[in-house]
Amino acid sequence: MIRVRNINVSITSNNLIDKISNKLKIDKKDILKYNIVKKSIDARRKNNILFVYEVDVELLNEDKILKSNKSKDIFITPNLKYKYNITGNITLNNRPIIVGSGPTGLFCAYFLAEAGYKPIILERGDKVDARVKKVEEFFNTNKLDINSNVVFGEGGAGTFSDGKLNTLVKDKLNRSRRIFEIFVECGAPKEIMYDAHPHIGTDILRKVVVNLRNKIIDMGGEFRFKSTVTDLIISNNKICGVIVNNKEKIESDVVVLAIGHSARDTFYMLKDKNILMRAKPFAVGVRIEHPREMIDSFQYGKFASILGPSSYKLTYKTKTGRGVYSFCMCPGGFVVNASSEEGYLSINGMSNYKRDERNSNSAIIVTVGPKDFGQDPMAGLEFQRELERKAYIAGHGLIPVQLYKDFCKKKVSTKFLDIYPNTKGSYNFADLNEIFPNYISDSLKEGIDAFSHKIKDFNRKDAVLLGVESRTSSPVIIVRNEFGEAITGLYPAGEGAGYAGGITTSAMDGVKTFENIIKKYKTN
Repeated sequence: MIRVRNINVSITSNNLIDKISNKLKIDKKDILKYNIVKKSIDARRKNNILFVYEVDVELLNEDKILKSNKSKDIFITPNLKYKYNITGNITLNNRPIIVGSGPTGLFCAYFLAEAGYKPIILERGDKVDARVKKVEEFFNTNKLDINSNVVFGEGGAGTFSDGKLNTLVKDKLNRSRRIFEIFVECGAPKEIMYDAHPHIGTDILRKVVVNLRNKIIDMGGEFRFKSTVTDLIISNNKICGVIVNNKEKIESDVVVLAIGHSARDTFYMLKDKNILMRAKPFAVGVRIEHPREMIDSFQYGKFASILGPSSYKLTYKTKTGRGVYSFCMCPGGFVVNASSEEGYLSINGMSNYKRDERNSNSAIIVTVGPKDFGQDPMAGLEFQRELERKAYIAGHGLIPVQLYKDFCKKKVSTKFLDIYPNTKGSYNFADLNEIFPNYISDSLKEGIDAFSHKIKDFNRKDAVLLGVESRTSSPVIIVRNEFGEAITGLYPAGEGAGYAGGITTSAMDGVKTFENIIKKYKTN
């Protein structure tokens, strides 16, 4: 097959095959079939918005056409198959253990199971169905289960998110493509294979996670829910197993820590076991809500009704040098109470597949680092906690909200104007300035005002701010060697370990961890 890039098609036409034939300078009857590899939107000119395609085409006389076309946009379709080889020579006497069933844990488990290693997956929370019920109860009653909530449970924090899959990571080994193929096999929409900004949506992702679990079980994997790893068994700087729920001992020479960015008790346990960790930079801030129609109209103009919900990505450097940027933008979505500890409150964004809610929201966050909170490995974690404690107090246990105009005046809002919050979980009016140090509040205001030069009325007075967005990434790095280990047999992986951010990069790090394991170990 031949790959053809940069095919521009008007969004109001349906002439892709004509454009392919024109690009290749052939009659369209010579095109036997084609597959879309990538589809993006070029919205730089609002009066002429285009779809931009990359396609694989099967043709008559492919060699002849390749020779006659010298364009860099036309070339032989590359081999995109993901391959792995088991080269390890150390026999595993026990099944490998994976701690956590987020994207990192699930995809590490998938490939280990496929390769015959029969992993055991330990998850502190519930299966998806039970987890959803507990989360809905929390949204309605504020009754929190600290082990099964928006961040803990089957599928990890991504199960209650937009299900965004975009990543900027270069992937020469085609790990991400295979991950996407598995997602589709498990029920994700097929367009994630080619959409420039792929997403699944939390409603579909929940079903995908269940199907993925069942595939892993069919290949020999085993899941144990409500199973918190409370200790590690270590001898001579080598992992020997884990303790579950302070009582059950499970022996293993391989333990994958796919714990996610919110497993604070586990981080402290690792520190007590002298596992090397370092504090790392992250970012904190608020969620901001605007009408979805406002964002869509700005991005797509008169074609907004055709193109549907739109996203944005904004960055700014303040006068003091701090970075302010949008993060985890959720078109047509909700702001959700993502708390996981009693007396502490954090939020996140979430969208269903259709992204058809009335508001679009995004985190607007400010970079912070060890210079702000100290070098101790747990200092960033405690910095997050302090913000979450203040948010809980400010909102009287509920999500604290404030109009942007009142945030600028350090004044508690008393009523909404044209924009009402779209939340999962109740909220209270509060002054968000009371949550943050001045350098964060001031940076947020400077950044939001600057963003209004990129998106008209981004700083409108009735925009709704909600706090606190504190868990954008892990506050620590669990140091690992060139073989992916913290100590012999212990593999920190994914976002919680400080090596990924988001569903796709987390899943990819799970696959990398699988590769490190099979380079060293073989099945019994």
